[in-house]
Amino acid sequence: MIEYVLAAKNGRTIPKEDKIFGISNRANAMIEAKGKDAVVNATIGALLDDNGDLMVLSSIAETFKDLKPTEYAPYAPIAGIPAFRKAVIKAALGKYEPKGYVEAVATPGGTGSIRNTMSVYTEYGDTVLTSDWFWSPYKTIAAEIGRKVETFTFFNDNRGFNIESFEEKVFELLGKQEHLVVILNTPAHNPTGYSLTIEDWEAVVAVLNKVPVDKKVALLLDVAYIDFAGDEDECRKFFPVLEGLPENVLPVIGYSASKTLTAYGMRCGAMICLAPTKAIAEEFKCAGEFASRGSWSNCSRAGQSVMARIYSDKELEERVKKERAEIRDMLLRRGKAFDEEAAKIGLVTVPFDAGFFVSIPCSDPDAVASKLEEEGIFTVPLAKGVRVSVASISEEVCRRLPMAIKKAMEACGC
Repeated sequence: MIEYVLAAKNGRTIPKEDKIFGISNRANAMIEAKGKDAVVNATIGALLDDNGDLMVLSSIAETFKDLKPTEYAPYAPIAGIPAFRKAVIKAALGKYEPKGYVEAVATPGGTGSIRNTMSVYTEYGDTVLTSDWFWSPYKTIAAEIGRKVETFTFFNDNRGFNIESFEEKVFELLGKQEHLVVILNTPAHNPTGYSLTIEDWEAVVAVLNKVPVDKKVALLLDVAYIDFAGDEDECRKFFPVLEGLPENVLPVIGYSASKTLTAYGMRCGAMICLAPTKAIAEEFKCAGEFASRGSWSNCSRAGQSVMARIYSDKELEERVKKERAEIRDMLLRRGKAFDEEAAKIGLVTVPFDAGFFVSIPCSDPDAVASKLEEEGIFTVPLAKGVRVSVASISEEVCRRLPMAIKKAMEACGC
């Protein structure tokens, strides 16, 4: 941490550097000093090939290069160019056709959708609810806009979704505040790889149907990894379940085109509502635009233009999906390889289905991560365990890492 000189604290604790990027920087420094073969950088939330190079869909790269200046140079409308808003809804929902009203507002990646949803659907000082295994920037985003984060216990003793803890925390917080944002990161949850089942979703909807009519809830579905969680249609089968929510509970989808297009630097995403009434959908768009104008104003136009082109050209859309399926299969093989090897040696992992990350619970994550760094293995210590990015390491390394982690945990007395 740093001593403040001129910056106002405003209840925040500001570190010298972002924890995850700081660890990755140390990994890169060791690569520079000792060579790539001496280092395993399992911190990166981006798809790398077996040589450690960034994987970008060729169909996306070609589309980007083919953009005309008028497609990337002018300011985009605050809510996003109309063709993008139409395309991103199609990309996010797939074959699902909602019965209500849908609106989309462009955001810089999925992160922007999280920031805006917190800003729009809670009051200053409110608490946001998510699971106790969660992406740590949720707390950073909340703190920056004067909110807090509390958690429910994600898993029960049977390694399934803990609906009892979820219900308890929802109504505990609603007893203290009028507005509540609930963040559920699924499918392919970061940092565990868990995906809520249809039965899990039915239970969540049943709980939220008990919300008093004078309370207001935004259910934020952080679906950043949905297109890498398995079959794209299967992964969206839970959407119709959300139609059972009451009018005072609004589903908001935080969609990351940055992830799904393997173009992270384009910072392209959207917040999408599935509203039961036209008035709620219109309010969503107006409030989302206002929140955007008061922060980043408007988003990069290039990523929006790429997305618009893809979803107006059936042949290009199919090519993108085919390419993405190939790297998704590679990612799934890596995750399953890690899970299989962990099971063989008795290394307990958090329930994993798919996605970029696997997590290992332990009593002293910082000590274990530091021990692994001594061996050139870089992971991310979380509050309850250590996170490994299977997206950034080869299948062969995925099979080697569980034993290294188990030995590090034993050395640290975990």
